[in-house]
Amino acid sequence: MCPHDPLTVDGRTLSLDEVAAVALEGRPVALDTAARKRVEASRAVVEDILASGQVVYGINTGFGRLAEVRISPDEVERLQLNLLRSHACGVGEPFSEATVRAMLLLRANVLATGHAGCRPVVVERVLDLLNHGVHPVVPSQGSVGASGDLAPLAHLALVLVGEGEAVFGGRRLPGAEALRQAGLEPLTLGAKDGLALINGTQASAAVGCLALHEARALLEAADLVCALSLDAMEGTDTAFMEAIHAARPHAGQGVSAARIRRLLEGSEIRESHRACTRVQDAYSLRCAPQVHGAARDALEHTARLLAIEINSATDNPMVFPDGRVVSGGNFHGAPIAAAMDYLAATLTDLASISERRLARLVDASLSGLPAFLAENPGLNSGFMMVQVSAAALVSECKTLAHPASVDSIPTSASQEDHVSMSTWAARKLARVTRMLGQVLAMEYLAAAQGVEFHRPRRSSEPLERAIALLRERVPRHTEDREHHADMAAAGEILPRLAAL
Repeated sequence: MCPHDPLTVDGRTLSLDEVAAVALEGRPVALDTAARKRVEASRAVVEDILASGQVVYGINTGFGRLAEVRISPDEVERLQLNLLRSHACGVGEPFSEATVRAMLLLRANVLATGHAGCRPVVVERVLDLLNHGVHPVVPSQGSVGASGDLAPLAHLALVLVGEGEAVFGGRRLPGAEALRQAGLEPLTLGAKDGLALINGTQASAAVGCLALHEARALLEAADLVCALSLDAMEGTDTAFMEAIHAARPHAGQGVSAARIRRLLEGSEIRESHRACTRVQDAYSLRCAPQVHGAARDALEHTARLLAIEINSATDNPMVFPDGRVVSGGNFHGAPIAAAMDYLAATLTDLASISERRLARLVDASLSGLPAFLAENPGLNSGFMMVQVSAAALVSECKTLAHPASVDSIPTSASQEDHVSMSTWAARKLARVTRMLGQVLAMEYLAAAQGVEFHRPRRSSEPLERAIALLRERVPRHTEDREHHADMAAAGEILPRLAAL
């Protein structure tokens, strides 16, 4: 990404690819001029309320169950700082810097919608953190996904006022010191500014956006790895005929079937057994388009939902240009939680079918290949434990696929009596996605080894390129060695398989 090509944050048109570019590639950001005017108009409503002495939730009242407590004008600014301090009660491992960057971008984009009532400088300071590489330390646990991701966003916001902790230049520092080294000044909060920074689903959405970005590449890799396994086991390509999938026209199924069919075209291995007596393959091979396709469809559904979410106002109360300030529930993470659970379940199924193909590859009675894909079985154990490791990961995925969105524990003295658990749903999805990548990497290693047992017959051109890519980093397994490094290397190659 060109460092002189900033992303303009306007609150309306942010794409998932742009989130990834800012989070993963460090693309710079700037506030859109029209969005700044919307923020100014929203702020004018808040200033009018303060001047008139009206009592409005979040501006001059307490929060949650304390909404009935009126705050005097001379304590309004202190109220906002106390809000950040009291809500920064996260625990656990911090979110990655990429996730924190996504959170900063998404929160700035929400503020740019013009419904938060904060001052424009608040949005600009959030963007400053991104552009200067100041990354707040945000614990990953402690949010129930309503009233938004309060604890994570409070940790995020504290650095703006010179509190909390941040990573700058690779060092974990007190927030004030990180700002100082970056050449930034601490922000003094005004009325509504603190609440505007923490009401919303941006931790859940940030984790979801990056998990989806990773999953999209893995789905493409899954089709190729499946085709490689099919050829290694001399499977048939008839199950991927276009007519079969046109008769059941689920979009994702059709895409995966067409991709596997194309990947097998021209394989000498496939042509060598056209006249064999095998009628059909096991489900893990024959039904791959149906399983892979279900994951594709879930991913596209989730992508559409997140595209809406990241360009939506999730504040409470909502500030409207006509002067209305209204309490609502856009901070509730139910839409995200349900989608995260859905995608996690289908990706778990994708990991499961990949492990089943791997299990067949190492079983000589099912694959027709040497036992455990070893050159000298017995003296060498080959890929025996690779399949065991994959089975362990799939079991973890199955546990994590239990939905978070069906759970709710009342909070805030039952004012918040139904919550979404969207942050946990997103975090589970991210873990499932990472393990899916590891399982696919294991199948990739085994399938490449299996195809090479058919030499001098060769597979198709794209599948041979996939093997060549692997062999640049991982030599063929001829005698037992540690698999850990090989699996890690294969996992790093997986995203490149989408282009083959």
